[in-house]
Amino acid sequence: MVSNPLLDNPGLPAFSQIRPEHVEPAIDARLAACRAEIERLTREVPVPTWEGFVEPLEEMDDTLSRTWSPVGHLNAVLNSDALRAAYNACLPKLSDYGTEVGQNEDLFRAYQAVAAQEHLDATQRKLLDNALRDFHLSGVDLPADKKARYKAISQELSQLTSKYSENLLDATNAWSKLITDPAELAGLPESALALARQNAEQRGHTGDPASWVLTLDMPSYLPVMTYADNRDLRFEVYQAYGTRASDQGPHAGQWDNGEIMEQILALRHELAQLLGFANYAERSLATKMAKSPDAVLAFLQDLARRSVAQARKDLQEVRDFAREQHGLGDLEPWDLAYYSEKLRVYRYQISQEELRPYFPVSRVLEGLFQVIERLFRVRITQVATFDTYHPDVRFYEIRDGVTGGLRGQFYLDPFARANKRGGAWMDVCTNRLHTARCDQIPAAYLVCNFTPPVGDKPSLLTHTEVITLFHEFGHGLHHMLTRVDYPAVAGINGVAWDAVELPSQFMENWCWERESLDLFAAHWETGEPIPEDLYGRMIEARNFQSAMQMVRQLEFALFDFRVHLEYDPAQGGRIYQILEEVRDQVAVVRPPAFHRFAHGFSHVFSGGYAAGYYSYKWAEVLSADAFSLFEERGVFDPDTGRAFREKILEKGGSRDAMELYVDFRGREPTTDALLRHSGIAA
Repeated sequence: MVSNPLLDNPGLPAFSQIRPEHVEPAIDARLAACRAEIERLTREVPVPTWEGFVEPLEEMDDTLSRTWSPVGHLNAVLNSDALRAAYNACLPKLSDYGTEVGQNEDLFRAYQAVAAQEHLDATQRKLLDNALRDFHLSGVDLPADKKARYKAISQELSQLTSKYSENLLDATNAWSKLITDPAELAGLPESALALARQNAEQRGHTGDPASWVLTLDMPSYLPVMTYADNRDLRFEVYQAYGTRASDQGPHAGQWDNGEIMEQILALRHELAQLLGFANYAERSLATKMAKSPDAVLAFLQDLARRSVAQARKDLQEVRDFAREQHGLGDLEPWDLAYYSEKLRVYRYQISQEELRPYFPVSRVLEGLFQVIERLFRVRITQVATFDTYHPDVRFYEIRDGVTGGLRGQFYLDPFARANKRGGAWMDVCTNRLHTARCDQIPAAYLVCNFTPPVGDKPSLLTHTEVITLFHEFGHGLHHMLTRVDYPAVAGINGVAWDAVELPSQFMENWCWERESLDLFAAHWETGEPIPEDLYGRMIEARNFQSAMQMVRQLEFALFDFRVHLEYDPAQGGRIYQILEEVRDQVAVVRPPAFHRFAHGFSHVFSGGYAAGYYSYKWAEVLSADAFSLFEERGVFDPDTGRAFREKILEKGGSRDAMELYVDFRGREPTTDALLRHSGIAA
């Protein structure tokens, strides 16, 4: 029998051996084994118990997760036509299986029987409560015809959301601009020019005259929008980025997500109504902290009420500055980042580029690890030899700082490249699982899209990128430091989605404290720490345009929530109508008519944030309020760090999120700290 690395490897993924042709046979075999195990358990176990019924199912689910996890990861970070085809061939199979399990009445009754038993601990009860809830949300109570429709909808949604993501990736990769006249790139910092030269060389543009290639990847796009003196170039790049995967722009109609979005919204609405919800927003909140759509809207509108006036003032300051100092008539959206950066430099004598030399990626990683070691009493070490899929990838272990026991492992894939999905994220490689038959350590994927090293110069991060790294590592800590033994409620699993951003946003705070910055912010050539004068200007500029940033996030959150809450089959998604109504309420910057924001809003249309994008702000309240305790006691106070590790990170989804928060903080959160940290008056 031919070996299959997705089936024959009990440990971490054998990335170097995995081929697209392995994927479908492995998933077929794993699904068959899972079905056989469910059949055995529901037929042969007369009295279901935790040890004899639930634990074997947890172990079974874990084998499927470990088989699929490297496939999904490779599809995101090393995309190819063959792998994409194999990945897409498996989506309907996995969707069918998930629906089949969720609608299995024998399984449901067995879980009910276990839940009725005494002598279960709080973690076991939470897992069972979640499972019974999820059975209902999968349609276990529905008549046969509606169960069949639920299954069809679920399968179609999995394919549509994948197609949305593929269109966005293809549209992003399709656009590039070759430049041979250096005058066109005036204003760009040396780091951006070096990357553009490297892009050109990688595309075969070598020789004389020199060539530069711009792309829509963030390390290329953002410097153009922020620094390029050439207004026509800024417009061209802005238009290309803002019209990706749409009916507008340089590739109009080629990868258009418009109809896909309509189908996704219609199917989500139908699915919600099948389950007895009025709309998908209500269905979304069934697994979140927020109790009702009104509570979400009131929360977002309250933040808007506190922020919009200051955001308008922020924008007017940029307009006035651009007119008075630079003679600009009308400030357009493609001018905003450029003149905002000039205003920041004018007002605070500081720019992102001035800070970049102090953040070489290797030093930042060392400092991040030191921050975590001091806060949570763990040790992080790099492992030299491991099986990888790309030379950029690094691998690390997290060990207990007292016992030396292995707590977790993670892959770090830091740099942007072709055929890699944009953005930054943490994903699960393996879950913690501890039963009589299994003892598995959690492992994570940590993915960013930073500017790669160019020539002999190391990768130098902007301060914003440092914050991104700390953010994603917060998710990783939540996953890897869990002490919960069962995957369904270990780490990030089972955590209310509007609380899952708490550890990630919480970690961002250490990117601003002098005590933590001194651990890693040092000039890449001289080793000198950030001078006190520069640090002071950095802190002064921290809340520059914070109200504008706040209302931008509120715009995204309100749009996402309303487009799911107000969906009407007779009218369709009304996607851009609702977006314009939201902008009337909270936006201070209005994009041009050709702009197609929703066509690239992957968090909502292909990620896990449908009717849940508000979670970023919801969790930001929690994280700011949690950090205020460190502000009171000291940013490296060991007792407070231990309490956060033990009461938040280690508990995962084993208890209600608000219960855990109150246990840590001693009270429920307030918005005061968030508004204070944002420089917005309470």
